[in-house]
Amino acid sequence: MIKLFLVTLLFFTSMQARENPFFPSKGENDIPFTSNEDMSVPKLKRAAISLPPQARILQKVTIEYKSLDGSIENKSIELNNAVDWHLPIFISQSYTQELTKKVSTKQKQILSYKNIANIKYAKFFISKNSLKIITEDKILRNFLLVQPHRIVIDFKKDTNMKSYFKKIDKSMFTKIRVGNHDGYYRVVIELDGYYRYKLKTQNNGYLITLR
Repeated sequence: MIKLFLVTLLFFTSMQARENPFFPSKGENDIPFTSNEDMSVPKLKRAAISLPPQARILQKVTIEYKSLDGSIENKSIELNNAVDWHLPIFISQSYTQELTKKVSTKQKQILSYKNIANIKYAKFFISKNSLKIITEDKILRNFLLVQPHRIVIDFKKDTNMKSYFKKIDKSMFTKIRVGNHDGYYRVVIELDGYYRYKLKTQNNGYLITLR
């Protein structure tokens, strides 16, 4: 009787044993093989990438990395956020945050315009992506040209004023040129990159906003 019990116990024990104890059983995850490749590279501090002038919305960021086994893989994150192409995109593993001054919503809404050019019949003021033209003259036409990107505006007026040129530093609006024509004068506003623009009529002139 005891002999029969031992034989039965041995039979059930052999059914639960692994065929090869050096490989994972069913339900366990395989441990990836590691590579003997030298991975002693400098630690990531901070890296930056600059965007081209036509960039407006950051759709996705993809990071390509090397695994323990030496294979190359990647991971992405969907964003869909507006960006300013003038500023670089940074990647870092530093948790240190720079302290920034808190500005109230009311203060953000107040734009400070700076006078950057004056001609006999118009004055020009800029604030970030906006340009005000203070004038009493009516616009005949306005359009956009490329290479370089520039906004052309024709104002109706018979005048004999001389040509005008002004270079603007550290601005989206880089140059203003004015030339006299038969029955109108032309204002050419050069830009530092690729933009769409919106022109709005105001009480004392016009407002151009770059987008």
